[in-house]
Parts: sequence; structure tokens; C-alpha cells
Amino acid sequence: MDPIDYYNKYAAKVFEDTADQNMEHITSEFLGLLEEGDTILDMGCGSGRDSLTFYELGYDVTPLDASEEMCRLAEVHTGLEVLQMTYEEMEFDGVFDGVWACGALIHIPKAELPDILRRVARALEEDGIFYLSMRLGDFEGFKGERYFSYYSEKELRSILERSGLFRVEKEWVTNDVRSSHPDTRWINLLARKR
Repeated sequence: MDPIDYYNKYAAKVFEDTADQNMEHITSEFLGLLEEGDTILDMGCGSGRDSLTFYELGYDVTPLDASEEMCRLAEVHTGLEVLQMTYEEMEFDGVFDGVWACGALIHIPKAELPDILRRVARALEEDGIFYLSMRLGDFEGFKGERYFSYYSEKELRSILERSGLFRVEKEWVTNDVRSSHPDTRWINLLARKR
């Protein structure tokens, strides 16, 4: 199943599973590299959880998601307008101080990641900050109804550095905040646009 179709079909469940999870230990790392009032693009905003956090802390946030149903739920949850578009449709030109992609790119085939990274870099202002989290592991393909790409720490860092678009500033691994996913680990990466 196409990821957008999946998130349209299961939007209510995804919302329930994610909207109330506390991400402060990670959002604080990202926001520590920005200034209050800075512009943030929340890619794959899902429930709008992180967009709402950023907004309430005084940032100018633009939530974005490809799923019509997730956009609808995120708008209700945050009170913000949510852009409905795919990553391939992103054509922003140096308008964001930060781009937040929390688990947002896990359904992108590895061969397509470099193009998405170019779009992210283009969306960022000079010296902009990019936060990316990906599932830790060695797998690419379908699990159930969705396509997943997992990465090793070395592989993900190498892709970003080889792109020539970003300089990795920090990298760390965390457990999933959802109690329903005790064996899932995430690579968290903070990078600055070159």
C-alpha cells in the first residue's frame, strides 16, 4: 500500500499513538540551535504534535504532510494551517531556519533519499538546521502494508556527508517513545546546511 493511502486509512489510530508522546528530550536539541521566532518546516507532521510544541514556544512553524486525513487531524489539533503536499512537490527556496523530519522519511526508498535531501537543503536558509530521525537497522522493503528503509549510523551519516549539502553536527541513538514499540531504535541526526 502506498504510504499516503495507509496514513489516510489509519489516520485516527496514528493520531492516537503519536499525538501525546513527549519528544522534549529531542526537540530541545533541535531548538537549541535555533532562535525564538525562527521559521521551522515540520515535514511529515502527522498528528501535528511537534508543530504544536514549536508554535507554543514562539516559533513560526509550517506543518506539512502528504496525507489528507493526517492534515485534517493536525489542523484540528494545532489550530494551524497544514500544507498538504508530498516531499517531491516541495519547492521552497531558502525560507526556513530549521527543517524537522522526525520519522518523516522512513518510507522513502533509499535511492530516492538524495533528491529529498536536495529539496530540504534548498528549503533551508544559509546555515539552516536539519533534524532527521530514521529507524536503526539493516532493512529495506515492505513490512506489512508499508515500505520501510532502515539505516546504520555510518550509512546515514555517509549519505548526508556525501551529498555535500550538510555538515553533521550531532548524532545519537534513542529508543522509541511509544511503549508499543519497545524494540525500535532511532538514529537522530542534527546537520547544518553547508
